[in-house]
Order: sequence, then C-alpha cells, then structure tokens
Amino acid sequence: MPLFSSKFAPLIPRLRRLSSTAAATAAGEDPKLSRIADQLLDLSPAELDDYSALLRLKLRLSLTSSAASGAAAPGAAGDAASGSAGAEEAPAVKTAFDVKIEKYEAAAKIKIIKEVRAVTDLGLKEAKELVEKAPVVVRSGLPKEEAEALAAKLKAAGAAVALE
Repeated sequence: MPLFSSKFAPLIPRLRRLSSTAAATAAGEDPKLSRIADQLLDLSPAELDDYSALLRLKLRLSLTSSAASGAAAPGAAGDAASGSAGAEEAPAVKTAFDVKIEKYEAAAKIKIIKEVRAVTDLGLKEAKELVEKAPVVVRSGLPKEEAEALAAKLKAAGAAVALE
C-alpha cells in the first residue's frame, strides 16, 4: 500500500501551500521535519511506493500491514532506533519441518517406496516416481516430533534423510 494513496492526491497541493518555510518556523515546527515533508510531497507515485516499502522494511513491518497496525509504528520506530529490539529478540523457533529424502541405496528402494506410500496417500506408481526423483521433499509442514519419527522410519528403510 503506498504511503499516500490516490484518495489523498487532491490534498497534496493544499498541503504544499500550508507548509511554507515561513509558516513552519513561525508555528514552532521543526525545520528538518518540514524539509522532509516537502521532499516527500515532491516524490512521484512510483517513488512514494518505493519509499513506503523501504520505510516498512526499516521499521520491521510487514508489507501487508493495515492502517490499524500502522498505529504501532511509532513504538516500533523507537525500539529500532534504540537497538534494543534486535539485540534482545529471541531467534525464531521453527515449528514446521520438511522431510526430504537426499539419497537412497538401490537395494533399499522397495522398502523406501513402501514407507513413502504409508506416510502419504500416493499410489505405488506415484510413490515410486517420487522416490526416484531424490533429492525430494516427501512431506512438508510437519511438527518436529512427527517429522523426526518419519525421518527415523525412512532412515531405517535405508534412505539418507534431512529435516528442513
């Protein structure tokens, strides 16, 4: 969503008239902020979109955040400026895992196909084609315990498995 949507476009000329340098300093406004506002008003719509995306990136906001979440932006800006948010933030805990067959022994191919058929709803032909495409993801988005159990079954059948 652009910083200034098209519904505010008619207001831009009026805002330019209101933000003269003499009026800004007489009203006690910060000249630096007035200069930044004037520069933003001079940007083209494409440049405003780019600026909006950059500002959201710097403030660590999602690109799909709505106006309601924009109210949290001042707090996010303060945290980002102090540097405390990034330093104390815990690393993201991965909750969904993909089970990937890296490679397999030719002698164990039939056992692996049977295991793949057991954990997926694939037919014999589809399971065989899937196993032969190795390296390939067998199941994705599994909880850690379920992914580890599936990986153990495939390793027991003779496949080299990776959790991603």
